[in-house]
Amino acid sequence: MKQISSSEGALVLAATPIGDPADAAPRLAQELTDAPVVLAEDTRRTKRLCDALGVTPRGTMLSYHEHNEARRTPEIVERVAAGERVLLVTDAGMPSVSDPGYRLVAACVERDLAVTCVPGPSAVLMALAVSGLPVDRFCFEGFPPRKAGERSRMLAGLADEQRTMVFFEAPHRLAATLEAMAEAFGGERRAAVCRELTKTYEEVRRGGLAELAEWAVEGARGEITVVVEGGAAKEVSLEDGVATVLDLASGGVRLKDACAQVAETTGLSKKALYDASIAAR
Repeated sequence: MKQISSSEGALVLAATPIGDPADAAPRLAQELTDAPVVLAEDTRRTKRLCDALGVTPRGTMLSYHEHNEARRTPEIVERVAAGERVLLVTDAGMPSVSDPGYRLVAACVERDLAVTCVPGPSAVLMALAVSGLPVDRFCFEGFPPRKAGERSRMLAGLADEQRTMVFFEAPHRLAATLEAMAEAFGGERRAAVCRELTKTYEEVRRGGLAELAEWAVEGARGEITVVVEGGAAKEVSLEDGVATVLDLASGGVRLKDACAQVAETTGLSKKALYDASIAAR
């Protein structure tokens, strides 16, 4: 893939600081200065960031948020197609990740237009790093549903997830969400509540979900990321593993590939699965 020149039309997603402006990538200041078009989730906050970075945008700054992205996306795509370099920033973190941007990226990709990004601060990765929980495998689940019933159903679907899970949550819903997590995953499941990361009152509270839910009742402020330990792998018998292998094989999966898949998810020996599956055929 060829490098995208600053003189070519492109959509540039730029990560902004999640708290401390000093964390901004040097390229962010350059892009904010030079981009012909800057799309901002909140133009006032972006202007404050520009002031903190000591830059003055030369291009046009337009609002781009959840209430106008459907209407504004076609216009922006045409500007990129016409050769303009459009910079998209949100209030904090990477655009399109639980923030406006996905619709625009998808539209540009559909037109085979250039899309790139300026990497930078990430609340997800920082929370993972400081949580003290396993980080070798993880999944990001975004904001849980606001309605209690929908939230409970979502969390119940994650009860067997073995990877460390990362969520965003609003302060006024934190206690209810932690209570729902304790019910779905068990009150002793380890977790970490990370708030105001990189800011003056940064805090990381670690403990079991039930304990954290009780703590959160008092109220927590600021931007919040919740990291939850994955569930323990369930013990699966060789007989059940073979049944799954044969089911996959009957669907067209090569026997060796089916054994590898089941071994990966169950911890059973791939050779034992293969030998037993051959014998069972």
